[in-house]
Formats: sequence, C-alpha cells, structure tokens
Amino acid sequence: MISRRSLLAVAASSFAPTFLRAAARGSLIASAFFRYEDLATELPVLRLTDPNSTAILPAAAALPVARKGGFLLYASDLSGRFEGYRMDLKKGESRQLTEAADLDPQSLVMVPGEAGFCYFDGGRLMSQLFTGARTTQWLKASEGFELVPSAAVSVDGLFSAVIEKKAAVHRLRLVNVRLGTSTTLAEDDEPMLEPSVRPKRASVLYRRGGSLYLANFDGKQNYRLKTLDGSVAQAQWSPDGRSLLYLHVPSEAGKLRSIREFTPDTNEDRAVADTTQFAAFARNADASVFVGASISKASPYVLLLARAVKRELTLCEHRASNPAMVHPQFSPNSQQVFFSSDLHGKPAIYRMDVEKLVSDTAQTEALYK
Repeated sequence: MISRRSLLAVAASSFAPTFLRAAARGSLIASAFFRYEDLATELPVLRLTDPNSTAILPAAAALPVARKGGFLLYASDLSGRFEGYRMDLKKGESRQLTEAADLDPQSLVMVPGEAGFCYFDGGRLMSQLFTGARTTQWLKASEGFELVPSAAVSVDGLFSAVIEKKAAVHRLRLVNVRLGTSTTLAEDDEPMLEPSVRPKRASVLYRRGGSLYLANFDGKQNYRLKTLDGSVAQAQWSPDGRSLLYLHVPSEAGKLRSIREFTPDTNEDRAVADTTQFAAFARNADASVFVGASISKASPYVLLLARAVKRELTLCEHRASNPAMVHPQFSPNSQQVFFSSDLHGKPAIYRMDVEKLVSDTAQTEALYK
C-alpha cells in the first residue's frame, strides 16, 4: 500500500512543470511554481524552479532576495549553459539577464540599491543593470590567475573584493569600482575563501585555513581574528558591522557546532547558541533568529533557531546530497525562508512562509541600508 507521504514525494518529483528553454537575454520563462506538503512537518513548501534543470541560489551574503520589487536573483543552466535570471516572486516568471561566455553560477551578487548585479564571466568580474543589457568590466584576473567564488560588494557600492588563485597562491584583491583600479590586500599559499566587506568599515573579512582574517583597505593590516579554537565553517557580519556571527566547528569529535559572535575591535568572543550540527546558517535582519541547514543524514532539516531562547524549530526536510549547497536565508523582512536542494532531481530553489513564526523586520532592516 502506498502511503499519502509517498504519493506526495512522487508528485513533487515526477509531475513538476517544465520550464520553456531560454535562448537569449531578455527571454521570459514561464512559472514553475509547485507547492507541496513537507513529508516531515506537513508544512507547505513552494518549489520555485523546475528540478529538470539546475538552479543555483546565491548565498545569503550575496543578497539575492530584493528588499523592494519582489524578485530573486539566481543562476540556471536552463538555456543549455549557466546564465543569470531574475524571478518575479509573485508571478513566478523569470527573465534571462545575461549572455555570458562563461558565467560562474556561484558568483552572482546584488549590488546596493538593487539596481543591478555583478558576476564572474570567465576571468572577469562584470556588472550589469537590471534595466539594460550593457555590461561593465570591474576587474580582469591577473595573468595566470583565476577568480574564486564569490565576490563581495561594499554597502556603498564603491568597492568590491575578490580572491584570485594561481596554483597554490591565493590573494585577496580590492577593486575601486569608481576608479577602475585594484590592489592586493593579502597573499598566501593557504586557500582563501568568501571575502566579505565589513559594513561601514574599510576592511575585508575572509576565511583562510579554517580561520578568519581581516585585511584593511590600505593594506597595512592583515591579521587573524582570535576566535575560539577549532575551525570556522562560515561567517556573516552583524547588520551594523560591529561584530560578526560565525559557525564554529569544534576540533573535538562529537561536540556540537555552534553560532558564536566575535567583535574585532575588542577581541570579545562569546557563544550565541549550539546548533544541531548546522552545515550553513544565516541571520534575519536584526540577528534575533537564525535559519540553518543540518548536516545530519538522519535529520536533514532546515531549522529556525531563536537566539533569545536558544531553541530550534524544524521547518522542513532539505535532503540535499550536500548540505553545504542548501544556502538557507531569510527574505529582507524575515517573512520567508529560501533554500536550495536537489531533493527532487537537479538543484532547485525553494521557499517557505514563516510570518507566523518570525516577526516582521522590515523597519529594522531599513535602518541598516
């Protein structure tokens, strides 16, 4: 006898609508919205993209969900190769934005003011407005180097930070967008990952060898932050840039991963909450609630974690083959959660409404624009 839950699983994977194939920039793609009931919690989940093609949800730091306009920036190979797309979150329609030679699907970043976005096209960092097809080259990788996902843009839109690599050599580069110049802030043989421009400060955070480093724009300081012993899986600045929240991985086997907060100006490091082994997390606009993706094979869940009470609530299963791909994140007003999974085939993007669980932070979020 086939259970109701089994039927739901079959329906979600087998009877999903199929996107029309896009051919060129500006092509409009029909909605592939598909609503289903989660098998673990029976809460409604909306799948936004068709799992017959690959859709890549940028990480929360790339700000892919618009504060205004109700749209999502993402990458897809729907046209036969990866391109950037903009989805209307009410209608579900997507419009192809780019015609890139070699777009890196992990590199899309919304620029401040949401007028456009930037991305890697081969060895170039490109920017483009949503309202036009004209592209601008911000940076070309140095001879023999390649760009490492992902890019970061300062809150004023005047600077971008990227990482280049050549064999074992990695280096952090700062791009002055207005002047079209670039400088090297740090270089090392250890892999460098995930640059993040500090809000309202002239410095760039990055991961190196499981630790966090901070490099000043002037290149005079580049130092390791004194976070708790162990390694750092992910980090995100607080809304005001005074501190950073990071996912701590203990060196001792069997101990729980936790979210911690570090203040660079005072070297204060304090615990926020233990997690059920998050692979990735994101904060809401006021950092009062976190959303995470569990690495547990027995409980592959997307969860909410309330900072005040340090308790988790299961939203749904993600069942991603690699939990690091889930990229859980809030909408700017904290009323929806977005995540990625290959639960139903190829990687797709999903959304859940959480307005009954998380307070609306639209006014709070506006303070940090």
